[in-house]
Amino acid sequence: MLTSRERVRMALNHEEPDKIPIDFGGMRSSGISAIGYNKLKKHLKMTDGATKVYDVFQQLAEPEEKLMKRMGADVIQLHRLRPTFGLDIREWKESILQDGSNCMVPKDFNPITNKDEGLDIVKDGTVIARMPKDGFYFDQIHHPYADVQTKEDIDKIPMEKITDEELEYLRKTAKKLYEETDYAILGAFGGNILESGQIDWGYERFYMELALNPELVHYYLQKLTDVYLYNLEKYLNAVGQYIDIIQFGDDLGTQENLQLSVNMYREMIKPYHKAQFQYVQQNYPNVKVLFHSCGAIYNIIPDLIDAGVQALNPIQLSAKGMDPVKLKEEFGKDLVFWGGGVDTQQTVTSGTVEDIQNEVKQQIEIFASGGGFVFTQVHNIQSDIEPEKVLAIYDSAIKFRDYSTLKKND
Repeated sequence: MLTSRERVRMALNHEEPDKIPIDFGGMRSSGISAIGYNKLKKHLKMTDGATKVYDVFQQLAEPEEKLMKRMGADVIQLHRLRPTFGLDIREWKESILQDGSNCMVPKDFNPITNKDEGLDIVKDGTVIARMPKDGFYFDQIHHPYADVQTKEDIDKIPMEKITDEELEYLRKTAKKLYEETDYAILGAFGGNILESGQIDWGYERFYMELALNPELVHYYLQKLTDVYLYNLEKYLNAVGQYIDIIQFGDDLGTQENLQLSVNMYREMIKPYHKAQFQYVQQNYPNVKVLFHSCGAIYNIIPDLIDAGVQALNPIQLSAKGMDPVKLKEEFGKDLVFWGGGVDTQQTVTSGTVEDIQNEVKQQIEIFASGGGFVFTQVHNIQSDIEPEKVLAIYDSAIKFRDYSTLKKND
């Protein structure tokens, strides 16, 4: 039997391993909310360990080894030192989630209750993120480039370079994961282009400037990408010998269409994606480029492949044009489909356990042939999803993942 790492590597190379690899919480878009995670642990009577909320932004739980094994996981995540809001994840403290269940949070996570009874994250005297009362996630509300008018204004705002402290943390952690586990290791890098503009400038302002002032936006994006490339070189020098996948991301689609036209993507965003993705391919061919983008992105997939994307997540089945049969037929030779195992927007939310089981089986039959498939649901499992449904997803994946069984059913 193959190890998890061997299994994932074969799938990434479009070979059929012994079993379809499974990702349970191996990235920030294949995870489970901490509330949902606690419910799952209670259901399984696995309540001895503390649940760590490593991603404060999305309130995601860090999967524990015993639960990863229970869910058939083959992938483990190498986190950035400060994955969200600059919060260091090396030290933890006790806290309580919105439903009253216990968890651990980064030591420096100290949100302030605002006048509307929501929670604010404050950095250097500025509120950078807010969770409304009775909310489940934080929204980023500070846009440092909101008032820039010139290239000189852009130059005045520093862009963050990776530190020696983080590189040492990454090197030690990656080495430990590589030597002490047999999981495939996913390095969460980031490298967001469109999303960085949306956050830095604010959505409305950034879209206006993309259309009306492209020269200024190119100046900003080139500076941003120069920093990313600097960080990427340092990052891969530290962990490139240990990781199997490096994950980038940019949500390019909505439910119905792209967020911007194909031509605008090609002119304004693609060059900066391509610079990063091809740096990885040219210098670390053993590390596969995984790109996360939600939404209806069918029309842009050929451009993503051209830019250097080798694996795509989450395969949003409910978005317009994202038909799994068509995607596998047209792009299966070039792309690894990392996701698309079951539709979390509709089937998992509104369907029955039987509906989930049937869809998982169907999606595996579509995507598995010829390798190039890593099973996970479409994006994160939310807090209100019952444990029985979570188990239906992964128990079904385990049941139908064996390639020898799949071939018998052909």
